Amino acid sequence: MSKRQVILILIFSICTLTAFGAASQKNIFTIDLKKEIGGTTWIYVQKGFAQAEEKAADLILIHMNTYGGEVLFADSIRTKVLNSHIPVYAFIDNNAASAGALIAIACDKIFMRNGAMIGAATVVNSSGEAMPDKYQSYMRATMRATAEAHGRDTLITGQDTSYVWKRNPQIAEAMVDERIVIEGVSEAGKTLTFTSEEALRNGYCEGIANNLKEVIEKHLEYSNYTITSFQPSIWDEIKGFFMSSIVQGILIMLIIGGIYFELQTPGIGFALGVAITAAVLYFLPLYIDGLAAHWEILIFIVGLALLAVELFALPGFGFFGFLGVVLILSGLTLSLIDNVVFDFEAVKISLVRKAIITVLGGLGGGFALTIYLSSRIGGRGWFKQMALNTSLLKEEGYVGVATEVKRFVGQTGVASTDLRPSGKIKVDSNTLDAISEEGFIEKGESVIVSKQEGAQVYVVRTGD
Repeated sequence: MSKRQVILILIFSICTLTAFGAASQKNIFTIDLKKEIGGTTWIYVQKGFAQAEEKAADLILIHMNTYGGEVLFADSIRTKVLNSHIPVYAFIDNNAASAGALIAIACDKIFMRNGAMIGAATVVNSSGEAMPDKYQSYMRATMRATAEAHGRDTLITGQDTSYVWKRNPQIAEAMVDERIVIEGVSEAGKTLTFTSEEALRNGYCEGIANNLKEVIEKHLEYSNYTITSFQPSIWDEIKGFFMSSIVQGILIMLIIGGIYFELQTPGIGFALGVAITAAVLYFLPLYIDGLAAHWEILIFIVGLALLAVELFALPGFGFFGFLGVVLILSGLTLSLIDNVVFDFEAVKISLVRKAIITVLGGLGGGFALTIYLSSRIGGRGWFKQMALNTSLLKEEGYVGVATEVKRFVGQTGVASTDLRPSGKIKVDSNTLDAISEEGFIEKGESVIVSKQEGAQVYVVRTGD
């Protein structure tokens, strides 16, 4: 063999080994879920999975430590995991409770740190109390379906063939319902939570490791790999915060409360600024995320315009006011639903339910807030600063307001603006601020000054 042939063989061998090494290198993409499951974590998963696709990742590894969160966001993450063509593994660093357990069970494999826990998936409210059974029933079915999605293993013993669930669906249900009893696994009256060792024995964990490196090298047996981690931006954090159902409900409260208080005061003031700011914070993240379209925001604005026309241009509260309220609520609700111009075919019922509950919850909270603030203004603490409580005594040198308006008591005049119930009237050539004692009085109606308190006059219709 000539020297030249030897050199060519060596070059060919080196190239082959290099190509083989590059081909065998595993590209692992990691996503941290180490906070409450909600809008922020849902953004992490969506963007993380998209980046994993771009980088042609061989594996997505979710590094998890969470006590749970909002079930609807967890269900969205669960669906994303189950539908991923890239294998998705979970490493539970300490906790995968409630919504976290649902996400972990959706993953193709689960690894846990020694001493970690998974389970306790009962649906609870904000105060930690268990929700009614209809909510538990939905969660039980979701957990069961997630476990079933991994299919069965075929076991052949002698002449017998049996099929065993890779993840026992009944165990998943027992993590939700304390009434489910599984011999040797769960007891009556106790919601199921597994330690790492218990999860390993019952098929809900593929291995125990102290860190990601140990998961990759010991259990997955990868020696040649690269790790790319999802790095959220500041905007991801901000957008996730404002897409939380709780924050959205608070923003709706501020919109409703701001509009209400603005209608009770003359001119344009602080309350309107609060309502506008809350509306911008509500719609902007949804618009950027592609949920809120132009027409949905337009519906909200038209609703506000119709409500303003009803309150300031027309007497009473009728068709335009009712239509305005309907459009406002519709705009707020539709912005939370990923539909294409009223095409709801691909929209999950659970997402529609979430949107309606968020808006109605915010609406109810808004009314409660206005009633509470109305009763507290002038009271104790910070609210005391919002009203004048000082007694201005004559003995201390204070002089009362002018009482020239007292001479108008008993005189008739004309409403020069609508009285709702405050407005302006004209008596002879004098224009006075007045308050109606009979509710709404339309502009142009004849009125009579019924009484005077301080510098304020009160009127009633003349009855003509």
